[in-house]
Amino acid sequence: MATVLSVSGSPSASSRTSRLLRQLDERLAAQGHDVIPLDVRTIPAEALLGADFRHPAIVEATELFARADGVVIGTPVYKASYSGVLKALLDLLPQYALTGKTVLPLATGGSIAHVLAIDYALRPVLTSMGAAHTVQGWFTLDKDLTVRDDGSLTVAPAAAEALAQVVDQFSAALGRTPLLAVAG
Repeated sequence: MATVLSVSGSPSASSRTSRLLRQLDERLAAQGHDVIPLDVRTIPAEALLGADFRHPAIVEATELFARADGVVIGTPVYKASYSGVLKALLDLLPQYALTGKTVLPLATGGSIAHVLAIDYALRPVLTSMGAAHTVQGWFTLDKDLTVRDDGSLTVAPAAAEALAQVVDQFSAALGRTPLLAVAG
């Protein structure tokens, strides 16, 4: 199957966004995909904020994007946009780092007022980076994500069902090869 890079753009170590992504990673792995998690917050701040393209962590992240067939991008929404730490990483990747890739954008946030952040803030960036196919994304309200005492995440049933559908659509899209025009 495909190699999937699962990128958490949350700056928090105890993030519901990251926990949700890791739960979705399990679903993708169960479908036979090789899933590689990347928590952007683990990349040294001096590399991200100093735009150090040669920093080993930036080089490694760039290589992970290059190897992936598909990319899941998850971010909390702050003030109607994706996280600054995610923006810092995307700014350091090659201009067309997503060329030929299938991409699934996901976001979490406290208000339905931010549901369009995927389409108006994140999707244009992913498209400009050359994503071959950006599947339908999904916004999950914070109230639908509960962290239990043991650290595990519970997703409200309706949100869990919707997330399963978008992840399955992403998985199915990974199996498709875009048709290329052949000059004749």
